[in-house]
Amino acid sequence: MRKHFLIAIIALTFSAAHAQGKGVKVGYIDMDYILEKAPEYAEAKNQLEQKAQVWKQEIEVKKTEITKLKENLNTEKVLLTKELISEREEAIAFLEKELLDYQQKRFGPNGDLMIQKATLIKPIQDQVFNTVQDIAERMKYDFVFDKSSDMTMLFAAQRFDLSDRVLRELTRAQKKDQLSKKQLKDQEKQDALDDMAAENPDQIERQKKIDEKKAAREKLLEERKLAAAEKKKAMEDRRQQLLEERKNKNKKKEDPKTEKSDDIVPFKTTDKKASDSTVTNKKAEADAKRKTAAEERQKLIDERKKVLDERRKKILEDREKAKKEKEDALKKKTEENKN
Repeated sequence: MRKHFLIAIIALTFSAAHAQGKGVKVGYIDMDYILEKAPEYAEAKNQLEQKAQVWKQEIEVKKTEITKLKENLNTEKVLLTKELISEREEAIAFLEKELLDYQQKRFGPNGDLMIQKATLIKPIQDQVFNTVQDIAERMKYDFVFDKSSDMTMLFAAQRFDLSDRVLRELTRAQKKDQLSKKQLKDQEKQDALDDMAAENPDQIERQKKIDEKKAAREKLLEERKLAAAEKKKAMEDRRQQLLEERKNKNKKKEDPKTEKSDDIVPFKTTDKKASDSTVTNKKAEADAKRKTAAEERQKLIDERKKVLDERRKKILEDREKAKKEKEDALKKKTEENKN
């Protein structure tokens, strides 16, 4: 009766809201799912299971005793009088009834297990109810149902399921006492993002794309800075090398002894062939230096060209990506307008 009355009230509310042109916001939770996932429930359930295990062991001991008494009676029946047999059977029946009463006391519908389960779980259920009320008030829900209750739900869209959000808030409430001020601030920011994601999934997807574009731009800028720094270092090294060569050349000119020792062979000779060989060696050294300098310049040019090509390629890719996203957004908007 109560169930039908509730359904009638909800139907009337929907009709009134529809007549006024106002949308009704509905959500639901699965209490069984939340309790199974809640850490406190797992701990309470473990305590109950430990107690139940002790009670089961006691029941097994009593069953073993009764079975042993029955076996002894069957073995000794031929040696006993009818009165003794009757007394033993009465004693066994009494123990069996006592065992049955003990089972009902521990595991019956109103037994210790059910009572202690209700006692341990009630605080957790109260926490869940308080959290659901906070979420419903904050997110402007008109109705929140319990999927696991007696009320039949023939269909429920996943986007209206608040169970995971309730679990997140329960976990956050447990952790808040252990967090610093900065961590609390970060947690509140994350909570706001989670609420926004739950309320408007498209918004969080758009924000994700914006963040990805921003990260790509920052990466490109970092690569450009790194390439510029490498180029600057290469030019500085080359400049330092040229200065050293010039300095050594000037030093040779200023020191006649050094020049003489470099130009003259270590043994005295007036042979024209030896003199030609010295000139040839000097020319080869000069050619080698010029070749090295040309190779360094070509290397710098190639590196600069590579950086420019990579930059140009990245810009073209970004433009193409932005163009495609714009076309997709326009196409999506057109389809929405058609619908």
